[in-house]
Amino acid sequence: MKIIPYDVKSGQENMRIDSELLDGAIQKQLKTPLFRLYGWSPACVSLGRNQKDDFIDYEYLKSKNIDVVRRLTGGRALLHDNEITYSFVCPVDYLKNGENVTKSYKEISEILIDKFKKLNIDLTFGGEKGVHTKFDYCMLISTGADLCYHGKKLIGSAQCRKQGYILQHGSILYDYDKKLLEDIFKEKVDTNSITSIKEINPEISQNDIIKIFSD
Repeated sequence: MKIIPYDVKSGQENMRIDSELLDGAIQKQLKTPLFRLYGWSPACVSLGRNQKDDFIDYEYLKSKNIDVVRRLTGGRALLHDNEITYSFVCPVDYLKNGENVTKSYKEISEILIDKFKKLNIDLTFGGEKGVHTKFDYCMLISTGADLCYHGKKLIGSAQCRKQGYILQHGSILYDYDKKLLEDIFKEKVDTNSITSIKEINPEISQNDIIKIFSD
């Protein structure tokens, strides 16, 4: 697996790089997976590929210096602020269960599970609770592909597929501002359903997380 060093970019740049990694892998017919970690500056709301944006108050986001970008992948919106994002690109046939969407999510996510064990954080897959379509904020939707700590969602991921290749990327919640999330998404954020690295262990820094993926 080729590791692409951590970097901080704007939302537009981050999504452009992910798209170029996927297209480059297809063009070169890469057999080795690519793994990238990145941050966002300024903060950014990303919308799922087919998600409506009618809930967004663009003037409010502008006043908070928060960008908006649309992802290649599906799903609901995320606020990328105090977090670390990962992306993984590979051919479908690199995975044992690449043709099965749910199983491929889990197979790729095993990388995250193994890495977080180095920080004494044991992650498990979320339960199948069904999709609550009223939620615009992705972290409030629970699926079997989520990674959770003690039943609370910590990492939400999304996938897209193109010409025999998979791009999976996801948000590792380092910390969050509950009020800001509620102001942006106009819905109550149930802190019993999500968690963050800061809540799990406030002694762990973002650099600690970056390091475990660089080893």
